[in-house]
Amino acid sequence: MLTEPNFSTRQELADPMIDQLFEFVQNHPLLVAAFAAVLTAWLIYELRNANAGGVTTSEATQLVNREEAVILDIRDKNDFKAGHIAGARNIPQSSLDSRMAELDKFKSVPVIVVCKHGQSSGAVQAKLKKAGFERTLKMRGGMTQWQSDSLPIVKK
Repeated sequence: MLTEPNFSTRQELADPMIDQLFEFVQNHPLLVAAFAAVLTAWLIYELRNANAGGVTTSEATQLVNREEAVILDIRDKNDFKAGHIAGARNIPQSSLDSRMAELDKFKSVPVIVVCKHGQSSGAVQAKLKKAGFERTLKMRGGMTQWQSDSLPIVKK
């Protein structure tokens, strides 16, 4: 003979977990407040910077073809040699301050900053803007996205 499922068991399991959660919140209000503050700040940061000045790989390609944009690859030398966008200039982020003069001739054309995953390029983009570059952009997703989109790379 089949028995009916006991739905109260699920409820009985959930109640202690919820009770424990509320007890934790009551016992550790500063920890919970700090967590909420960090989570909120992180969400605000991500929402503001997710697409700020960023271009997709197809938009980057169009800018290079139509407006002679310059690709600035800020990855280290070994990553660059392992595979980079054709025509990209490699100035590692750590060397940017000492090599900024190499880019002065590109102040009036779009400069697209490319890193490995699209997370380091924002800082370089801001530095270039501060140095007087008229149009700086970062490529969303970096070289990882470029390769995911099956776009060509040069190895040397």
